[in-house]
Amino acid sequence: MDSRRGWLHIVQDCRMLPVFVVVSMAVGIAFGKLYGISNFELTPPIDAIKAIFRGQYEFTVPNTLALGVVIGLFLMMFPAMTKIRFEDLGKAARSPKQLLIVMFFNYAVAPFFMLGLAKLFLAGHPDLYTGLVLYGLAPCIAMVIVFTFLALGNNAMAIVLVAINSIMQMILIPVYAKLLLGEIRFDVWVVGESVILYLGIPLIAGFFTRRIGIARMGEAGFDRLKTGLETLSILGLLFTLIVMFALKGDLILERPAIILQMAIPMTLFFWLIFGVVYFTGWGLGLDYEDSVAVAFNSTGRDFEIAIAIAITAFNPAVALATVVGPLIEVPVMLALVWFARQTRYRLFEIHGRVKAAILMDATALLQPEAARASEGKR
Repeated sequence: MDSRRGWLHIVQDCRMLPVFVVVSMAVGIAFGKLYGISNFELTPPIDAIKAIFRGQYEFTVPNTLALGVVIGLFLMMFPAMTKIRFEDLGKAARSPKQLLIVMFFNYAVAPFFMLGLAKLFLAGHPDLYTGLVLYGLAPCIAMVIVFTFLALGNNAMAIVLVAINSIMQMILIPVYAKLLLGEIRFDVWVVGESVILYLGIPLIAGFFTRRIGIARMGEAGFDRLKTGLETLSILGLLFTLIVMFALKGDLILERPAIILQMAIPMTLFFWLIFGVVYFTGWGLGLDYEDSVAVAFNSTGRDFEIAIAIAITAFNPAVALATVVGPLIEVPVMLALVWFARQTRYRLFEIHGRVKAAILMDATALLQPEAARASEGKR
């Protein structure tokens, strides 16, 4: 039992996550190169699922890889969905500043800013352009919790914001895809089906699992499953990365320049959005913990959904562009964790002390004036 718990804690160790991510990418690339997977005509995951229900499923490499994407994303999303306390969503109403900042930057700024970066840097590369715009459509609903935790932010608020984003993007991804990629031919209904498959099913499964689990074990009993569920989510992420890099990783080796082409606009996106939101929170008087939670929830992108939609509804070159995303996003987000922790003392603690001192001095100055005014009235 102790050895099993030790193994679970190793998997959950956030400091080891970058290592696990890099190893998973390398394993996927090696697997894809060994078997020449990119040479296969891949079956869209939704088509593979439909074939199962029709009794027409054939056990082939393309079909199996298609199901690997579905299984990996479910394993990653489902544990995150079991954490959502739907009864706590009302708490967001008691934190209107934080909620409004996240909603504004996630849905009124981020998709259009990524679109602008795509036009600026990738206008002559239509597949990379489409991949980058897809990457900017949806806010992250899993990894941002990890990054908020690493930055010592408000994890409880991060979970509430993730819950709201999970529901919002189910509705808005097809709308934004059509709005921002309208000149590119694709089936918006396939995008909608992808959202239901990759987000809707885990959300429903998580809701009923939590409800039934709490009814049978109580809140404390269900919380004891937390370690196992979080480990499952991380394993799901790593498995998803292996599958996705097996699909397209060997092409990245053949076209390494694609990493640099995507890295410049994506790095600008992450640093600028995080910086603006982080300093906006500070300027509006939020504490460090809330500012970090809001900044990461506004910055992180749902690369798993972007890749899955690209594989399902677009051509292989677009899928390749989105697969490059995690190679860039994970290191940049870890750099932002370092940046936040380095600026915490200077921005929030020293600034807070200075503000408190100014208020104390102002109060001290006003007290004699108030006393004299009181004497005058007598």
